[in-house]
This record gives sequence, C-alpha cells and structure tokens, in this order.
Amino acid sequence: MTACAIEPAAANEENGENGDGKTSRTEHVSTEDRETPRTERAITDAGERPPTEYMPTEDGRAPRTGCVITVDGSYAARLARDGGSWFPERWTLDGPEPYAVPLPGNQPEEPGTEVQPMGDGRVLIRRFTDGRHVFSLLYPTGPRTGELPLGAVECPDEGTVLRLLPPAPGGEKAYALAVGPRSSAVWLVAGGAFGPEHVAQVPGRCSGGVWLDRAGRMLALDRETDGQTKAVVVDLERGGEVSPLLQIADGSDDRLLLADPDSGLLLISSDAPSPGWARLGWGVLGSTLPVRFPECLRVPECTLTPFAIQPGQMLVPESCGVALRVDGPMGSWVGVWRPAARQVQHLPAPGGWLAGAGLWTEDGELLLPYATAETPCGVARWAAAPGNGALAGEAEGPGGTGARGATGAGDAGPEGSEGGGGTVVGTPEPGPPEPVVARPVPLQQAPLGNLVTK
Repeated sequence: MTACAIEPAAANEENGENGDGKTSRTEHVSTEDRETPRTERAITDAGERPPTEYMPTEDGRAPRTGCVITVDGSYAARLARDGGSWFPERWTLDGPEPYAVPLPGNQPEEPGTEVQPMGDGRVLIRRFTDGRHVFSLLYPTGPRTGELPLGAVECPDEGTVLRLLPPAPGGEKAYALAVGPRSSAVWLVAGGAFGPEHVAQVPGRCSGGVWLDRAGRMLALDRETDGQTKAVVVDLERGGEVSPLLQIADGSDDRLLLADPDSGLLLISSDAPSPGWARLGWGVLGSTLPVRFPECLRVPECTLTPFAIQPGQMLVPESCGVALRVDGPMGSWVGVWRPAARQVQHLPAPGGWLAGAGLWTEDGELLLPYATAETPCGVARWAAAPGNGALAGEAEGPGGTGARGATGAGDAGPEGSEGGGGTVVGTPEPGPPEPVVARPVPLQQAPLGNLVTK
C-alpha cells in the first residue's frame, strides 16, 4: 500500500500568519525531478514514431500543459519565469479582458512546482521539500503575496510519486494522487476541515484523472494491474469504492482522456483496434453503442492530445467541439473536431500559446491562453462561424483586442464506419437542485468484430 503521513498546518497559521504575526514566508524547495516542465513524447521500441494520434508519457499522463484552468473558466494559474526565476502567476479570465497577477514568494520556486487555481481566486501550490509535499494557498495582498499553509503529505514508500489531479468541479476542493509501487492514494489537499485528508486507496498504479460529474464525486483513473491499463471509477463519497469503466478487449490498454458531464461524451485512448498502437476513440457515458475510432483522428507523423470539450450540449454528444493539441515535426498547433464530422480542422496556434491549455464555452467559442513579450497575458478566441462550422479567431490581451489569426482547415482522411467493442458505464444526468449520482455498473466485454478498420 501507499503509506503517506499527514502533517497538518499549525493552528496559528490559519490566517496565513506565523507566530510573530507576520505572513508565512515561501520556502525555497526542491522537486522530485528538478526538471523544467516539458512535453514528453513516446517512441516505439524500434525508435520510430508510430502512426497513432495519442501516446501517453512514461507515467501514463498526457503531455504537460502551460497552465491550469478552473472548470468554469474563471481563473487560470501557471508557473511563470522571469529570467532564471520561477514564480506562480494567476490569470483572471472572466472579466472584460484577461489580466495576470504575479504571486512570488520570498524565494524563487523550483521549476517542477505545481500550481492550480481555486474557484475563489486563490492559487494552490504544491512544493516538495525534505521528502514532504507541502501545500499552501496563495493570494495577493497589496505588494506582497499572502500564503495560507494547508499542511503536508509525506510518502515514505520509495518510488511513490504525488501530483495534483485536474481541478475539481465547483472550485472549492483540490485533490492529489499518490502513486506507490502497488497501490495509489487519493488525497483531499484543499477544502478539507483539518488539512490534507486521505479519501481513497486504489489497488494498482494509477494515472490520468478525469471528473465524470458536476458534483466532484466520481473520479475516473487509469489503473495499471498485471501489465494492463484499464479506466476505473472511484466514488469519493462511498469510501473510494472502485468500479470498472472501460472494458474494450481482454488484452487492451484502455485510458480515459477527457469527459464532458453534460453530454456524456468521452475521449478514449485504446490499442484494441491496433494492438501495440494507441488510437483515439470516443464513446458516450451510459450508452450501449461501441466505442468508435475515427480514421480522421490518425494524422501521420503527429501526436494528438485532446484537452477541451464543449460543455452544455445536452443529449447531443456528437455535436460537441473537441480541441486537440497536435504535436508534429513542425511544432505544435490546434486541431478542432466534432464526432459528427469526418475531418479535423487544423488551426495555427497563437504565438506564445501555453500549449495544451484551453477552454470551450457553451456557445462554441474556443479560448486559448498565450503569453508573449508584447502581451504577457492574452486569450485567443476562435468562434464557430454560422453555416459552415469554420472557425474565425481573434486575440484578447490587456489594452484591447485585435485580429490574431485566420481560419485553417485540414482533412486528415475520411472517417470510416468503425468502432471498438466495449461500452462505458454511465454516471448521473445533471439535474437541479442536487444531482443524483448513479454508481457505475461493470459491463461485459463486447467483441470488436468488423467494426474497426485497421
């Protein structure tokens, strides 16, 4: 099991002050890997890039993004750089125009430090020092940075890695995943009553992390056991009860990449249709139809990573816009695709794009944050034009808006009538005032048959 000890914050630090009444200072810390955040790419054993559209990193995670955005799109946070110094930075995105607030501590941060925006505008930070993962909430206080210590989690098991999970719906809580040699632990690290709280223990090594509902209860993880990776659901309100989510083939690795609670659309990575090569597919939460692997999502010499789904499309998952990060020989750009479409539209990324970060609005507008020397805090907006579905873009930054880019389209090949066997298990349909969460029910395997064109 993953053994982690809790070290809660002292009582006199509840208001961000230490014993002498001064604001708690930010300590200079070291990270596990001491490396600058980077984009990792997977290569086959033969040393060649496979003709697939998605490959996870060595720990099963997607390539790292330039910033993290709250579920409602109000705030973002990133680790910014000033010369050779790193510091947290909060972006406000829900105002008339975006603006950034630096949150530097008394000493520079290490490049591997994690930050995550909360719904109230504070920024959660995870630092690694002296074998402990220390959590604090940062907030601006005039010319200084206020800091509210939350406590620490210590993972004495050798090889255990702890990282923040994606922002939870609501923005009031934040979770972390500690992956040990034989099991993984889910920790509530912000929003609890008494510092970090252990909320679930999952057998096997887990990666990923996707929220399936608006209540922040059902968490999907990609669990590796006996050399196979399958997506499972962890019910955080039932003691961490684990249920199967994806079951495509006996020997396939099936990962959940993204989910939209409104429409139930799921973006999936699986090597079921092409053993040894992961492919992008899509399904619908609770549907009995098979997972489909469109041929148009196979772009030669490129890796596609989905990072945003258009919300609010009740009962019409096929119409949801999906934003894709495309990494190829010429760099990174943006792809836009809808399950009902038979092509991927390729868009030039705005200069300084915080690669892999973005957000869809319900109206079909794709927001892409970027930072340049001229515009240190900007958002490029790509809106679907009526009629033909093409995208037109402009960029916002402090001081006004201006034209930023032109539309671009590319057909990566027609979508074949293909799908993958297996289905996905349903979670609740949203409904006020309190959503009722249906527990996942394990499904039997469905044969691929002739539904997939390899």
